[in-house]
Amino acid sequence: MATSAVARDVVFALRQKIAKIEGTLPELLVSPSDNRPPAGVLVRRNGVASARDFFLPTGVERLDEALGGGLPKAALTEIHGTETRNAGAAAGLALCLVSLMLKASQKPGALVLWIGTAEIFREAGLPYAAGLDWLFGLAPERLLFAEAPKPADALWIAEEAARIGELAAVIVELRGNPRSLDLTATRRLHRRAQDAGRPVLLLRQSAESEATAAPVRLIASPAPASLRHTVAGPLAGSIGPPAISVEIGKSRTALPGKFILEWNPDAHTLEERRHSPEDRVAVVSPSRSRADPQAAVGTVVAFRPAAEPAPGGEPSGEQYPAHRRPRRAG
Repeated sequence: MATSAVARDVVFALRQKIAKIEGTLPELLVSPSDNRPPAGVLVRRNGVASARDFFLPTGVERLDEALGGGLPKAALTEIHGTETRNAGAAAGLALCLVSLMLKASQKPGALVLWIGTAEIFREAGLPYAAGLDWLFGLAPERLLFAEAPKPADALWIAEEAARIGELAAVIVELRGNPRSLDLTATRRLHRRAQDAGRPVLLLRQSAESEATAAPVRLIASPAPASLRHTVAGPLAGSIGPPAISVEIGKSRTALPGKFILEWNPDAHTLEERRHSPEDRVAVVSPSRSRADPQAAVGTVVAFRPAAEPAPGGEPSGEQYPAHRRPRRAG
């Protein structure tokens, strides 16, 4: 415990030094040695500012406290999906945040630009327009797509798009750890977001964490859905609202945290799951025909011996490669 407290104090002191170098003034800061985050990190620009001018509350009290007031509005924010199969969860979290941004925006009819490479759209797919309208209140005509041939082109588009006043948010979706996405590139994106006063979300699929200029990094993965709750209690056999597991990988407060968030598609709000584990729905139903349970990961299993070759030394029909078999017409 003492080591953890000392580490937090060191991070707190470094944050103050960085603020002085950058010419910003953190206000209302308290030492995080008592395990409580600061009330907010404010930037004084020609006057006194409030926390809501610079942060977007997510509506989840514990998450907002851990982030020091919420997500920065005019900044670069990273959302990570550590595996390709988590692309839906990472994109879902980005859309949840965009929906909250649109609700808080004072510009009716503001647009959202989604930038990606051909590779990422081929692997993760494109968002479904009808689902965006129903789940997130994002009408299809308010969402623009830009497909770039290379990550460097996608980053250039994001830098230029951050200046456009008609955009409420910019999403850049990239796969892996491309060379062009280095510390210098993220600094440019972060500076453009600050100058334009709008958020830029860096959505990274199947990527490893590395040094970037983004003040906040959230790691998203799918979480089992809970049962739908009614007046009479949990409804057996039902599936509740979509759930996302969110972990804080990086923030200005340097406080860790892991949350199970549920998205309310009717109210367009995020809520932290408070139900018991018994209310969760299994991701995949167990097999009914299997006699023994599935072996643990890393268990060595025996494979069936290869089939004996057919007479004449030729392999049997079952051993021919799939590409040499006749294909179905039509």
